[in-house]
Amino acid sequence: MQSIYDLNYDQMQEFAQSCGWKSFRGHQIFQWLYRQRAASFDEMSNLSKETRELLKENFIIDPLKLVRKQVAGDGTTKFLFQTEDGALLESVLMHFDYGKSICVSSQVGCNMGCAFCASGLTKKKRNLTSGEMVAQFMNVQRELDKTGERLSHIVVMGTGEPFDNYDNVMNFLETLNHDRGMGIGARHITISTCGIVPKIREFADAHTQYNLAISLHAPNNELRDQ
Repeated sequence: MQSIYDLNYDQMQEFAQSCGWKSFRGHQIFQWLYRQRAASFDEMSNLSKETRELLKENFIIDPLKLVRKQVAGDGTTKFLFQTEDGALLESVLMHFDYGKSICVSSQVGCNMGCAFCASGLTKKKRNLTSGEMVAQFMNVQRELDKTGERLSHIVVMGTGEPFDNYDNVMNFLETLNHDRGMGIGARHITISTCGIVPKIREFADAHTQYNLAISLHAPNNELRDQ
């Protein structure tokens, strides 16, 4: 079943309208997910029982299961998650002077084959959905909620090549950047690519103001392809 995290704000509004609900209903659901961090539809107490039941019929909330959490001496925390189809993926919480950052994976495995990167040791099995990327963020944020802290930065630098999963990555970031979602500032978001030129151009044309990092281990294609 689809995760409701797959829906960005506009898509949530469209779903609400398709159900014949009043225009503010989609906004309420979005607020419950990201401001109140609702982990179940039953927590959405200002929605009618009928509305909550319809949501349950169409969506799940969290498509990930936490398998293991590993904390290093400097506080860096690795989260190993399992998807509904049994795939494993990793997210990392990092602590900096300027705030707390999450490193998000965008694919299960990777086909880019960069010699310096461990991601390529496992060939790409599939793209992650935008909801599975949102869920990485939300699971880590709920951990920080226990101590009154918040994630302030996102780097899409985990397993996978983000620009090989462009649409899902951009949808994921739109949700977390939205001021009615998590409100993560565009300048606090970085996407790392190994250099997929057509998508770099598409990204530039989108004028999102997200940061772009290009990971190059050699200055020309001949050396990079060896």
